Amino acid sequence: MSAAWRILHKDLVLELRTREALSGLIVLMLLILLTFTFAMDPEGAGEAAPAVQWVTFVFAGLMAIQRAFLLERENGAWYGLLLCPIDRGAIFVAKMASNVIVLGLAQLVLVALLALLLGAPALAAPAAVLLVNFLGLIGFAALATLFAAISVRLRAREMMLPLLVLPLLVPLVICAVEASRVVMNGGSLASAGAWLRVLATFDVIFSVAGWMIFEQLVQE
Repeated sequence: MSAAWRILHKDLVLELRTREALSGLIVLMLLILLTFTFAMDPEGAGEAAPAVQWVTFVFAGLMAIQRAFLLERENGAWYGLLLCPIDRGAIFVAKMASNVIVLGLAQLVLVALLALLLGAPALAAPAAVLLVNFLGLIGFAALATLFAAISVRLRAREMMLPLLVLPLLVPLVICAVEASRVVMNGGSLASAGAWLRVLATFDVIFSVAGWMIFEQLVQE
């Protein structure tokens, strides 16, 4: 795990120096939310807030996830990283953890923007909302990180990553939207238990699968 920590540390230091991924992600989320704000009926905006949140997060997050491997690819460091005598699964764990941290910070901003622009009651039960967001974030980061490593070698990677990931994200998005709707409307975590269990199962499956098959996927 020391190798994973070093790769994670490198990615976080680069992000702290440039802040390109986080700042770009927040701006993109804001623009998408503003589009929804002007397009929706103000009276029904609060009810649609969970769906707006996850649609915004998924489409903006895919742009940030792609950058996780693009820096190494553009600078010629990707093959050097693969040639290092380390477990390839450690690369996946480090990249996924880096994406979780960056996307998690952006997600906090997104929840605040939802409350401000759409009047979503996201701050009424912050602990429950954070738990739902965290479970959705882990599953999204695991799946998107895995496919970002594949699509980074493709010429049309900007188009291929959404095409590969979005169909598999449908169950995650449905469960996250329904669980968010329950907790935002004052329901308890127990009432959203079925959706949360599916989210947790999704997280475990794709996190473990990504760690196990990452070496085979990145081989030329």
